Amino acid sequence: MNTISVFSAEQINEIPGFNDRYSLAIRIWHWIFFLFLTATLVTVLLASTVFRTRNNISLVQEQLQEKSVIVSNDQARAVAHAYNDKLWILHTYIGYVLCVFLLARILIEITRPGEEKLGARIKKAMGFRAVLPEDKMEQRHYLQVKWGYVVFYLLILIMALTGLGLAFEDAPFLKTFHGAIKQVHSFVQYFIYAYILLHLAGVIRADLGKYQGLVSGMIHGKKRV
Repeated sequence: MNTISVFSAEQINEIPGFNDRYSLAIRIWHWIFFLFLTATLVTVLLASTVFRTRNNISLVQEQLQEKSVIVSNDQARAVAHAYNDKLWILHTYIGYVLCVFLLARILIEITRPGEEKLGARIKKAMGFRAVLPEDKMEQRHYLQVKWGYVVFYLLILIMALTGLGLAFEDAPFLKTFHGAIKQVHSFVQYFIYAYILLHLAGVIRADLGKYQGLVSGMIHGKKRV
């Protein structure tokens, strides 16, 4: 027989995640992953704008003309493309690191105590039956955050798999699907951007409002007071 739990506003901090003590492994993973994810997004931004090949052809020609060297569009394109290539190569290497960290996150989740697992926390929260309107809002907020994590990890998994597919595009069994893999990789990135913006906005708002100490808790691992 299932037991239905009722929680009040005073009990909300007992729900996993609202006032958790973050483990050292999770904290280290979170911040290093954040740094590398930011780095890969920066490489995409630079390679797609400032160092975009066609945007720099005329610049290469102008700089060489100042040295009395005249080059054709194709020659200038080759030079501009070389710098663009370097950024995409760096993007690929950072992608490898993110793949390793994704595997590490899976291992951390597997080895965590049962009650700390993401799935267990979601299941536990879904088992609560709030009575007061404010309690229902808290429960809904908690579940939205946790399901958001699930969606984010799935998006990162898709990006990792498609990224590896592009990195090893010369493999015979991948050549046929190169176009589709590239389209998926390019499309999913926008959902990653959207999630990051929403996550940052949500965390800042929460830390400045009802859940003060949320950010610092991810640094020192202590529960909010």
